[in-house]
Amino acid sequence: MDREDEQLLRRRVYGTDHDDPDPGPLPHRTYAELVGGPLDGLLLDITGWRTDEVDTGVALATELGQFGPGGRALYDPRPGEPRSSGPGVSCRFYHSGDTP
Repeated sequence: MDREDEQLLRRRVYGTDHDDPDPGPLPHRTYAELVGGPLDGLLLDITGWRTDEVDTGVALATELGQFGPGGRALYDPRPGEPRSSGPGVSCRFYHSGDTP
């Protein structure tokens, strides 16, 4: 395992519990890296998502955003940004705002 793989395995996946002893990604899953906003640095499991689902982006529940508990942070891919296929981090979703 090279250094980049080791760093990836130390990262936390969105939706895992804070006290989960192993909150990192699994080697056979595909992830989007969340960039900016309240969930910056987390990985979102997008295994099995269709291309149109990835293109649409996501609204993720978070207590850390502008609207507090019950709010959602919006993350979208950037048009034209390259993506890889297969397991690991395949793309990035960028924070585009918050919603109640």
